[in-house]
Amino acid sequence: MELISENSAFGGRHCRYRHGASTTQCEMTFAVFLPPFASKDNPVPVLYWLSGLTCTDENFMQKAGALKMASKLGMAIVAPDTSPRGEGVPDDPNKAYDFGLGAGFYVNATQKPWSQHYQMYDYVTKELPALIEAHLPVTVDKAISGHSMGGHGALVIGLRNPESYVSVSAFSPIANPSDCPWGKKALTEYLGPDTEQWKRYDASCLLAEKQHYIPLLVEQGRADEFLAQQLKPKALVAAAQKSDTALTLNMHEGYDHSYYFIASFIDEHLQFHASHLGLA
Repeated sequence: MELISENSAFGGRHCRYRHGASTTQCEMTFAVFLPPFASKDNPVPVLYWLSGLTCTDENFMQKAGALKMASKLGMAIVAPDTSPRGEGVPDDPNKAYDFGLGAGFYVNATQKPWSQHYQMYDYVTKELPALIEAHLPVTVDKAISGHSMGGHGALVIGLRNPESYVSVSAFSPIANPSDCPWGKKALTEYLGPDTEQWKRYDASCLLAEKQHYIPLLVEQGRADEFLAQQLKPKALVAAAQKSDTALTLNMHEGYDHSYYFIASFIDEHLQFHASHLGLA
């Protein structure tokens, strides 16, 4: 881990690191907020935040307004990048924003040329937590959240790994990627045309197949320009009803897809996770 930058914030520390990642076979960057008094003798639990299309590790930390509440609660936040990057990492040949660099979709790609580097699922669920827990003053207790593409990632990861995360939340998630343009494009390219393989990375499919007991909280704005075509929260509700899984979906009039929406409700999500991490 190489420290790129460090800033004081709300009595704690915001740090950016880079490291050579074995899963993605490239150099990865991530950000960490450590609250006051986090130390080897006083480790703290972690919220992992997964960002959306075009984002890096910096968007959430700078725009969400989450650090003050995280400091108060005694919670660390880890924000990875949204894709592998660097020389030799393939990108969408048309440089589209919704695929390739900045758009890893938190899957393990199986199709060439993506499969060599685009192993974001393993990076987020295995390599990064192991690195964080080995080198920073945190416990093994963790929750996960995200926005848009990152909301999709958080839901999928939480539903597939309930033994590893105590709670899951999402803002404006891509709830049913098997049935929306963003998801169909990414899943076809990364995983191939077999739609059965897509279901492992579709929160609505995972939610419908069995009852889940991990706490689930979703926030969605009714003025979101991507609501009907790309996000499809109704699919998530129908899936939860089918499996008799408890799901809280809050719909908000007037709110769009931006970080203004996230900043408006991030404190409630941090408190939600804190209650399951034993902090509140």
